[in-house]
Amino acid sequence: MPAFPKAAHEAVRNETLRANLRHATHTIRDKRAVAVAELADWAELREAGKQIKDQTLSRLDHYLVQLEEAVTAAGGSVHWAADAAEANRIVTELVRATGETEVVKVKSMATQEIGLNEHLEAEGIAAYETDLAELIVQLGEDRPSHILVPAIHRNRGEIRDIFRSEMAKWGRSAPDDLTDSPAELAEAARLHLREKFLRAKVGISGANFMVAETGTLVVVESEGNGRMCLTLPETLISVVGIEKVVPTWQDLEVFLQTLPRSSTAERMNPYTSMWTGTTDEDGPTTFHLVLLDNGRTGALADEVGRQALRCIRCSACLNVCPVYERAGGHAYGSVYPGPIGAILTPQLRGTQSEVDASLPYASSLCGACYEVCPVAIDIPEVLVHLREKVAVEGGKGHRLEKAAIKASTWVLDHPGVLAAGERIASKTRALHPTKLPGPGSGPWTESRDLPEMPAEPFRDWWKKNRT
Repeated sequence: MPAFPKAAHEAVRNETLRANLRHATHTIRDKRAVAVAELADWAELREAGKQIKDQTLSRLDHYLVQLEEAVTAAGGSVHWAADAAEANRIVTELVRATGETEVVKVKSMATQEIGLNEHLEAEGIAAYETDLAELIVQLGEDRPSHILVPAIHRNRGEIRDIFRSEMAKWGRSAPDDLTDSPAELAEAARLHLREKFLRAKVGISGANFMVAETGTLVVVESEGNGRMCLTLPETLISVVGIEKVVPTWQDLEVFLQTLPRSSTAERMNPYTSMWTGTTDEDGPTTFHLVLLDNGRTGALADEVGRQALRCIRCSACLNVCPVYERAGGHAYGSVYPGPIGAILTPQLRGTQSEVDASLPYASSLCGACYEVCPVAIDIPEVLVHLREKVAVEGGKGHRLEKAAIKASTWVLDHPGVLAAGERIASKTRALHPTKLPGPGSGPWTESRDLPEMPAEPFRDWWKKNRT
């Protein structure tokens, strides 16, 4: 992926994309505002969520060990993955141990982050997405562009065409007379997926939350596909970021109020699935939990940046961001787009690449993201903090800036040189341009003139008039 400015430059030219994004984000954020306004104690819930997350992160090692002990006691197995490669290896080995060559998946940002589907495909294992939006993305050989609604960049006509042309390659085909009616599209997806649910022996999920005191995992969703994946297969493998743990059931109660209202604008999710280990009577007989680090402990060490780990993936910040609305999610070059992606991705992946170094600048710093965040992540503060980090590391564009500052410092340390420079600048002022020279300066200076150089330096004027 190119750096954000280049990717966004191309994206804003796509009028269909901008129309799809504008309609979807405005609809979701307007409904969210109504849902949040119903709670008189929303501000208190927001602060409670922030404090619970901060307290958990401050003792993350303790709660993760407690979680492991509880999951193991309930009949599950816990695996620790330091990075994406290790997580992919662990999951692949677990699937191979079952003898199966296909799996069904619940929508999971963590598995997208590590590229699990692509890794399994390379190992001869087919991974089928079962969330409707994720199914659209997979069938279209596309990439997700939104945390909550991965196919937000597609309209109904585009989805119909994808189903007609691609669905048969993955299983049951779409009806020949399929229209762009939402009901018909949903029915085509339901029939296509039902065959996979009924024959799948292995399911792969993420989790919205993990309760340390009981070893319980929680998935909230709106379609029921998650419930099918979590209950029908014989083996369930859950890949979850280590920051998703909460200490107690009482803590979970806070987030089950704030997450649905902030994400889907619902009072509660239609499906809230919880499981603790395994039982002989119901659900999978084998459960594996893969705890994923992949840069999270590095982010935890940053006193300012660690607040990004509070994120509960509601996507409210995307829906109010003027930059995301115009550029779309693909421009961010990450599975985490929008404001939260602009601060989370550079911390998980570092800022060495051009795209990651550009993400902290993918914002107008308007602050709308902070206002809607249900766990009060001060995204503008972290953006500025990361910009400083990129500048200190001397990324592309910053090396010239550092050289200019170093030269300016030397001049300012030598008053005689400074005075001579000022006099030369005043005497040559007729030759000075009115606009900044050089490529890329046009948009900024289009409506701005450079200040006119005075006829004489201030120090010379002072000597003549204030002797």
